[in-house]
Amino acid sequence: MQGASPRELLLEASRRNNTSLLTEVLTSVGPGLEKIAEFLNTVTDAVGAYALHLAAASGSYDTLDLLLDQAGVEVDPVDRLDWDTPLHKAVMYINGLSKAERDGAVALVQLLLDAGADPRVRNRAEMTPLQLVDPNNDALKEVLRAAEITELAAWGFTDAVDGGVGGSSGSASDSD
Repeated sequence: MQGASPRELLLEASRRNNTSLLTEVLTSVGPGLEKIAEFLNTVTDAVGAYALHLAAASGSYDTLDLLLDQAGVEVDPVDRLDWDTPLHKAVMYINGLSKAERDGAVALVQLLLDAGADPRVRNRAEMTPLQLVDPNNDALKEVLRAAEITELAAWGFTDAVDGGVGGSSGSASDSD
């Protein structure tokens, strides 16, 4: 892609699952993790989607993996149009696949979750990625439910995780 800017090359590599091009672009940005992170965290397309959004929306697993390996990359950037995160985009991509293709594609969502994507983030329509899942895709629903429970537990909301059974034996007034 002669004459294309690093921005254009980054976005194209993300859409097309082109890890060779992505590696070239990241190398050309310059030495230093901060420069690469700043580049990845600021470059968007015309509608405000970042490279992570484009990779997730097109099922570009290898490119997504390489992007997530970059130190300092923001895992949950929100696009300008729908306020979607890359996790929202990955779910929508999987929804568009045939039933036979879906099982392998769950790895795309798992990759984002393993990198720290927050499954509780709501988009402009106030929907979490779990709420966007095709109702017939039980495997993807289970992965996202487990991730939500893990997030809640990490923040100390154990009552919500274990169905309301808390660690205390009653209210504070019972101890009087």
